[in-house]
Amino acid sequence: MKKVINTNNSPAPIGPYNQAILKNNMLFISGQIALDPNSMNLNNSSIREETHQVMKNLKNILKEVNMDFKNVVKSSIFLSDMNHFKNVNEVYGSYLEAGNEPARETIAVKTLPMNVNVEISMIAIA
Repeated sequence: MKKVINTNNSPAPIGPYNQAILKNNMLFISGQIALDPNSMNLNNSSIREETHQVMKNLKNILKEVNMDFKNVVKSSIFLSDMNHFKNVNEVYGSYLEAGNEPARETIAVKTLPMNVNVEISMIAIA
């Protein structure tokens, strides 16, 4: 049976979905954007700050089920512009343990929710 995971330490969903679903030992995290969980305002003063907020939101969802970035096996990064790749990559990588990075793809898309520049989803295994 699946278990719905939602935490007040990450932003509430802005649509008909949950922050994450836990099935057995696998956690499927919905795409996170740079919403501050307390104010629900975007933290997008720069692409680096935006990415930090996304990673903090993901970290808090992982923490809710006693996991961390070491448990992540797959990430999907969506960018509004591939010119953001370098900065997003540097910030994203700063949260991961060298040599234990997950599989990943980075995709440029036309538009993201609330016109953000980066959205990241993850799959983790306990």
